[in-house]
Amino acid sequence: MISAEKWWQIIERYNTQIYPLQIIFWIIAVLLVVWLFIKPGRLQNILIKVYLSITFAWIGIMFFLILAGDITGDNYGNYLFGSMFIVVSILFAIDIFRNKMHFSLPEARWRKYSTLFLMLLVFCYPFFGIAFGHNFGSLIAPGTLPCPTTALALILLATALPRVNKIVYILLLLWAVPTPPFIQIPKYGVFEDSIMLACGVYSLVLLVMYWKDRKSSFHSAGKVRS
Repeated sequence: MISAEKWWQIIERYNTQIYPLQIIFWIIAVLLVVWLFIKPGRLQNILIKVYLSITFAWIGIMFFLILAGDITGDNYGNYLFGSMFIVVSILFAIDIFRNKMHFSLPEARWRKYSTLFLMLLVFCYPFFGIAFGHNFGSLIAPGTLPCPTTALALILLATALPRVNKIVYILLLLWAVPTPPFIQIPKYGVFEDSIMLACGVYSLVLLVMYWKDRKSSFHSAGKVRS
């Protein structure tokens, strides 16, 4: 692994190269999510999937393979993570036509407020960076960097349960849950990624709950038939 100093230098160089794209992607995400939560519908879902497909493709190709290709300190790591995010992008693109996943603000009160709170934290990623003393070039925002974009996608996916693409869900969980406590925070001091960890744990808990409910329903239906 590379040093924390070099890691932040790569992030700053990347942000400088793509400016002002990170601001544009962040604003688009805010507008799309607000529109979706206020007035959910087919068009809003399509636009969210288009946005996620584009941003994950950007991160997989431009971040991991081109502009920040030395972020992992290992070419194999770059190709592995880049490929993972590209696969996620393709699966979101496919669902534009399959229309399996439907994102909307949950009706259950605790889930509704949890979703709103976590989504607010995701959009505040750059502001937490400012609070931690990072300069503008080192700020981390959804849309152009992997961690906040993963957190954003997981919260949206959790609203679509149980009708989600489980491959996408699990791939993003594999990024969101282990990397903050084992790599991002202790190794590089990316304390903002506590937000991604919280989103990952929340999304994992909901997924397990739905699996248990589905398993219980299956067993109950089997007993009734017997």
